[in-house]
Amino acid sequence: MARRLIAGLDAARVAENAVRIREDIAVAAGLAGRDPEGVELLAAVKYVDLDELGVLADAGIRLLGENRAQDLAAKASAYPGAFRWHFIGQLQSRRVKQIIPHAELIHSLASESAAEQIGRHGTPETEVLVEVDVAGEQSKAGVWPEDLGAFLAACPARVTGLMTMPPPTRDPEASRPHFAALRRLAEEHGLARLSMGTSQDYAVAVEEGATIVRVGSVLFE
Repeated sequence: MARRLIAGLDAARVAENAVRIREDIAVAAGLAGRDPEGVELLAAVKYVDLDELGVLADAGIRLLGENRAQDLAAKASAYPGAFRWHFIGQLQSRRVKQIIPHAELIHSLASESAAEQIGRHGTPETEVLVEVDVAGEQSKAGVWPEDLGAFLAACPARVTGLMTMPPPTRDPEASRPHFAALRRLAEEHGLARLSMGTSQDYAVAVEEGATIVRVGSVLFE
């Protein structure tokens, strides 16, 4: 099925949505006794056409996340210096070399083969997050929580945090146990960064310790 690209973005509308999302983040951080400045807002642009990215720059959005290696390379090359880029899609070992020149952070390391490729092609500045399947969904990528310690010990890449993708839900509270579990794992292993929370549940993620939230539809609607 062909993916449906977002077109006709309005910079003023996107900027208004970003202000509202940041206000939500500030409230959630306050409830948790956190500094909202410790939470980064990442725009997930998987469905945003390359030609529309200038609208995001006009709206003051600077941190973007892309799911596909080839789209990351194309978009980053088309807007040199305009954005900071993260890779947030499923990480395939054969795509690592293509991703590294463009992404300051890879969110989805989940295999030994991809870790080896990052160790081979990365630099000392290359940072990665390990994706953890805290919900136990066998259909999804991710390291099992009980295997995380061994994975980190053997990983040649520079791991600075964890990422997770809870099951889709209409109730943000349904994601809270998964976010809390990821936070505990990060604390156990001395990792500071937590990429968790999307358009469906980013406020709950911030309450549970997210340092990066990945939003799409709520920013562009």
